[in-house]
Amino acid sequence: MIEFRSKAYYKVSAALAFGSFLVFCNLYLFQPMLPVLAKDFAVSATQINWLLAAGTLTLAIMLLPWAFASELIGRRKILLISLFLLPVIGLTSLLTNDLVLLIISRALMGMALAGFTAVAVAYMAEEFTAKAFSYGIGAYISANSLGGISGRIFGGMITDHFSWQTAVACMALLSLVGAILVALVLPKQSNKTVKSIPTSQYHHVIIQHLKNKKIFFAMLIGGLNFALFMNLYTVAGFRLVSEPYSMPVSIASMIFLCYLSGTLSSRLVGIWCQRFRPITGMFVGATLGLLGMLVASYDSLVVILIGLNLLSFGAFFTHSLAYGWVSQQAEHSKSTATALYLVHYYVSGSLGGFYLMYCWQHGGWTQVMIGASILYAVVFCLCWRLASYARKQTTATLQVQ
Repeated sequence: MIEFRSKAYYKVSAALAFGSFLVFCNLYLFQPMLPVLAKDFAVSATQINWLLAAGTLTLAIMLLPWAFASELIGRRKILLISLFLLPVIGLTSLLTNDLVLLIISRALMGMALAGFTAVAVAYMAEEFTAKAFSYGIGAYISANSLGGISGRIFGGMITDHFSWQTAVACMALLSLVGAILVALVLPKQSNKTVKSIPTSQYHHVIIQHLKNKKIFFAMLIGGLNFALFMNLYTVAGFRLVSEPYSMPVSIASMIFLCYLSGTLSSRLVGIWCQRFRPITGMFVGATLGLLGMLVASYDSLVVILIGLNLLSFGAFFTHSLAYGWVSQQAEHSKSTATALYLVHYYVSGSLGGFYLMYCWQHGGWTQVMIGASILYAVVFCLCWRLASYARKQTTATLQVQ
């Protein structure tokens, strides 16, 4: 097993973090463009949201197939196949100016991104010691946030000054170079034996994971947390390009720099887990997210930015803890367990977009806060249920011993 701070730890962590950075650059490239594209294609905010939702939905759908494939042919092969598909699909999307075909290309991009997303954490869980994993997952998710920041700001600025086609072409070139670098650095696994598992047995594996309440509740928490986080940012973008702010998209996209606070909180997860319970941290993260949303309700731009920083800090903290919890609590087929977590994560993120965009269209930020507060209440209830179940299971185990 790879020890924390060993040469192998830094090598694997760097390769997976950079791959993650590329994945999230591509996934969220179009998010800051949505207000501009809604005007260009003369469609509503809810309709243009399909450019973002198509990618996250197909990503969610393909997570389990990619995870199953990694059980058969190995994690590393899937990671590299996924990365090399990104520039191919990106360049293909330049062949059309039709909205429907563009949405289809984004759906294909989501399918490709799912390969890396489904397998990376399982690769770490199988190769790293427990301590190395708790710090490695923080670094990996920090790269997620940096990729999300970079992709969004890049997409907004290039679109504002050139065109969305230029942004896509440049991102495809970066993805090709990055995929080659990851292929050169990422080593083969030492602690994974490729299994010949009959496809007919996979549904039993899925059912077993879903019946495990310690895993299932964490999946629901992660999904709702992401639905709130990602789509509150999308609504904030529409809010800033509208009256009274009327910002150009290149300036409005700078709000995604607030993700840096999430990068910081992801790195603090390892320290938190050495001293406190992960479930308590999920509750704390959700509380900070709710507070951030409420603070952002004020019309002052400075206060909005403070609120978005709080939202990012809390959301990434909760996500890092829930994601790591699922992988560590799974007793078998860890890639399938983490893929199931991400299915909840991205499906919730996609559906949450339509929910909060509907609130925005029909009641502005006030209606968005009411709708989001309902979801935060559900998250708090799920944290309480998860803590209660984990406590009962621990008590039962001690009694048996």
